[in-house]
Amino acid sequence: MTATVLEVPSKQLVDYRRHLHAHPELSMEEVETAALIARELTAFGLDEVRTGVGKTGIIAVLAGGKPGPTTLLRADMDALPVVELGTAPYASTRQGVMHACGHDGHVAILLAAAQELTRRRADVPGTLVFCFQPGEEGFAGNKLMIDDGALENPHVDRVFALHLYTGLDVGKVGIRDGAFFASSDRFALTVRGKGGHGAMPDRSVDPIVAAAHLVTMLQTVVSREIAPKDPAVVTVGKIESGTTFNVIPDSATLLGTVRALDADVRASMPERLQRIAHGLCEAMRVEFDFEYFWNYPPTVNDRAMNDVVRAVALAALGQNNIVDPHDIVMWSEDMAYMQELRPGAYFLVGARGEELGREPQHSARYDIDERALDVGFRMMVGLGLHG
Repeated sequence: MTATVLEVPSKQLVDYRRHLHAHPELSMEEVETAALIARELTAFGLDEVRTGVGKTGIIAVLAGGKPGPTTLLRADMDALPVVELGTAPYASTRQGVMHACGHDGHVAILLAAAQELTRRRADVPGTLVFCFQPGEEGFAGNKLMIDDGALENPHVDRVFALHLYTGLDVGKVGIRDGAFFASSDRFALTVRGKGGHGAMPDRSVDPIVAAAHLVTMLQTVVSREIAPKDPAVVTVGKIESGTTFNVIPDSATLLGTVRALDADVRASMPERLQRIAHGLCEAMRVEFDFEYFWNYPPTVNDRAMNDVVRAVALAALGQNNIVDPHDIVMWSEDMAYMQELRPGAYFLVGARGEELGREPQHSARYDIDERALDVGFRMMVGLGLHG
């Protein structure tokens, strides 16, 4: 990275981020966060500030001084149900709630960018829509905002979003055409047998043994049925069964997640999982119930919109700080819903420094190198000024 890229972020950026980090709110409960954002946006002098969009979301509109498209810039607001183990002076003041994914930084970046772009409205082409979204962490807040008209009045032509990422060095941005983040779906599989004494397994039908075999058998969907060129993940994240050490229970429940980048692979997964469950459970004399829940689709970047991100990154950071193409990321993002309806681009902003930013997203010790805030700010301002 070049020495000129990494500037100390403004006090305002840092203050916003640290205040939000110390006062996190869970998905769809971002009441205080939304109130702070609305107060600041109103003070900046934007043309319109709409609250309560998608329950707690905010839409703010700025008419630029030049002709151009209507561009939406988005930040997510919600925190996670995580007990923070970090010891920073701005650590969470709310037990069991933590900004462990960088959304506090996203809000700080977009707020500061909104102020700067309002100040420079004469240079803004078209109209800007600043979208502060609730409920990204599994609650599809992006879709809720769409349902509440976030892409209309004004009609949005293109959408952009960023994510702070401790898997990438601070000062760099990651860009990838096409599918970048995976879909995220989930399943619940309950195995029903016949309980009994742990010392007399022949008098029972053991659902735990069947569940244990299922955990390993389900992995063969990815390893044996999906082409190696098509990334996919099947993870059983929870098994619940039994009450004590010497009793065979009546049932066992498996909860899991399924990730894919290809739409056809994604669509095929329920049948594949259910087929394996059916065969194995029949062989082991247990019955089963299978539920599949469709959640976030893959996040797919439009090449033309990525070219806008590339141009802004080149001007703001220099070619040496652009990672293109960045590796795919198997987490999911509900920004995918807007990008299904409008051409858009989602990119990564490196947050890994020499000391801070060494923990992965969702870690109880997650933090960022705050120099990433300045990089994100410059990217968002640049996107707002790019026709």
